[in-house]
Amino acid sequence: MAPVKIAVIGGTGVYENAHLDSPQQIAVETGFGRALFWRGCYQDREIYFLARHGSGHALPPHLINYRANIAAIRKLEIDAVIATAAVGSLRPEMPPGSMVLLDQFIDFTKGRPSTFFEGGREGVVHVDLTVPYCPELRRAVLRAGGSLGEEIIDGGCYLCAEGPRFETPAEIRMFARWGADLVGMTNVPEVVLAREAGLCYAAVALVSNFAAGISAAALSHQEVLAEMARKKELLDRLLVETALEITPERACGCAAGAGPLNLEEAADERS
Repeated sequence: MAPVKIAVIGGTGVYENAHLDSPQQIAVETGFGRALFWRGCYQDREIYFLARHGSGHALPPHLINYRANIAAIRKLEIDAVIATAAVGSLRPEMPPGSMVLLDQFIDFTKGRPSTFFEGGREGVVHVDLTVPYCPELRRAVLRAGGSLGEEIIDGGCYLCAEGPRFETPAEIRMFARWGADLVGMTNVPEVVLAREAGLCYAAVALVSNFAAGISAAALSHQEVLAEMARKKELLDRLLVETALEITPERACGCAAGAGPLNLEEAADERS
């Protein structure tokens, strides 16, 4: 049987994973652009690590080529995708240092390419996102957290802002009234594209700070990096232990999201 292939998308502060054996960098060309991965192994799992912001955190959230990243993962015939994200918290019960397993999102982005479906040969396609994150992968994350003795908050609504600026206190108050628990800048359109591509996808958010107007101090990117550095070893371990919990056979239905999607044709029709 072929090894289970897992993609890990590392967010802010997560640019590599020290637990991978014999990592090698590979480039995957797609019709939407190139994506760079570190390919390695952890026990019997083949893991493809992608740094969402690129080497040295060079790409701001609104300029990440999300479509190229997800198209490359599908081209590699990956079985499952686990993503990480640094977030600000809107809730006192989710303080800095918390790890939250996302279960819903709100899209407050404004100008990003956010779909593979742009008409053409497939016509108009509407993908269901009643359950945005794969329930089977979410259970795998929770099992891995339990095996490490680490508390992971099961469920949180992520509001994706456009960035790269931080939010205003007025926006944060509005987001909280909408039902958001966390705020970040990268999970959309990534989660949407993953479902369109028929990929199982789950995301673990690490709370780096309280959001604007809740935090006692002005927000800074250094504060985010410091909290991510403090938790990175644990997060790295959680990701590879989650990989061990993932099996190639799943009955979640995520693959149905792809519908008639042909990524090569979608890229051709876009150009």
